[in-house]
Amino acid sequence: MNYEFTIVVPVYNEEDNLDRVEKELSEYTKVATKKTKILFVNDGSKDQSQSIIERICLENENFNFISFQKNKGLSAAISAGFKNTDTELVGYIDSDLQTDPKDFNLLLEHIEEFDLVTGVRANRKDSFVKNMSSTIANGIRRTFTHDGMDDTGCPLKVIKTEYAKNIPMFKGLHRFLPAMILLQEGKIKQIPVKHFPRIAGEAKYGLWNRLLGPLMDCFAYLWMKKKYINYKIEKRG
Repeated sequence: MNYEFTIVVPVYNEEDNLDRVEKELSEYTKVATKKTKILFVNDGSKDQSQSIIERICLENENFNFISFQKNKGLSAAISAGFKNTDTELVGYIDSDLQTDPKDFNLLLEHIEEFDLVTGVRANRKDSFVKNMSSTIANGIRRTFTHDGMDDTGCPLKVIKTEYAKNIPMFKGLHRFLPAMILLQEGKIKQIPVKHFPRIAGEAKYGLWNRLLGPLMDCFAYLWMKKKYINYKIEKRG
């Protein structure tokens, strides 16, 4: 089958969520506006996530996986997913399913005109502390990046693969994906999407990851922006 869209699903100790991930993503592929396949990236899980992933992939021909030897973090998992994508479009969703896979279709409506389309979590179902820290972190990032994005951390994105593969990832840079597309002179757009509370597993981020860590990452982004090399080949011979 000629697939058009790959959804990258980073996984770290999500054994309690994976059966639901299989169900929700399988249902989405039946209504997806692009022929879609799924790529799990197991980020060195220490629970039974890997065995569940292997079972899912054996039972579903459009599900595949790669697995890290050790835990390397979300940015590494997303980067590996992008690099192992062979479709024209690549997307990303968290395995906690706090966003709805069916909302990918909302993003795909705009991907012809834009190079990255990201969700904005409407009516977020998170705690006050989590919402407040994310609001502050997004404000800080916008000050540094001028990307105009209200919720760059939303785990629902669609990117043209040629742009995704050119993102020089480092730890924490998954928070700057829209800005990294702008560095490539690409176009970005945000679309409101649904948001749900986590119903299984444990959140992997605390106050440090959501607020203080991203502040430090902003300086890494500024260094990257200064050093980033962007070019397009006009002719070949």
